[in-house]
Amino acid sequence: MKKILLILLSVLTLSSQTMAYEEANYEVIKENRNYEIRKYPDRLVIETNSIEGNGFRKLFNYISGNNKENEEIKMTVPVTQENKNGNMTMQFYLPSKFNEDNAPKPINLEVKILTIEAGYYAVVKYSGRSSDKNFLENKEILDNELEQDNIRVLSPPIRASYNSPFTLPMLKRNEVMYRVDL
Repeated sequence: MKKILLILLSVLTLSSQTMAYEEANYEVIKENRNYEIRKYPDRLVIETNSIEGNGFRKLFNYISGNNKENEEIKMTVPVTQENKNGNMTMQFYLPSKFNEDNAPKPINLEVKILTIEAGYYAVVKYSGRSSDKNFLENKEILDNELEQDNIRVLSPPIRASYNSPFTLPMLKRNEVMYRVDL
């Protein structure tokens, strides 16, 4: 029994670690019990349409070396999704060592490199599966809070995920984000 518990504890510990992924840099400007406002600098991302759920595969291929320089790129967090002009898009943030000049050029024409301009984002953190149901429940919480606080939303809701699919749901970090006007 002790051996089984030790194995289970080891699996839980290993699956909860984020493997020291680089995270997009930000400064918390304001926080309360339900949400926080973050200030992000410019960020370089790769982006693609997430049609039929294959957006992750296109972006993962790019960081796995399927780019013009055949350069493997370390995974970063979060992975974000948002609706742009009626299309669901997915984004991977590039490590901070890259800029528009030295980022490997995509081979796949559906993968674009772009800069997300600096700005303020309202964020609700939640754990559990990154399901539509969880996302929508937490989006509603953030919507209500921002309305109460008279904070103007400038973007569609953004879904941010921080963990691998193998992380136990209760240990996952997910977020709903909006770009906001402060």
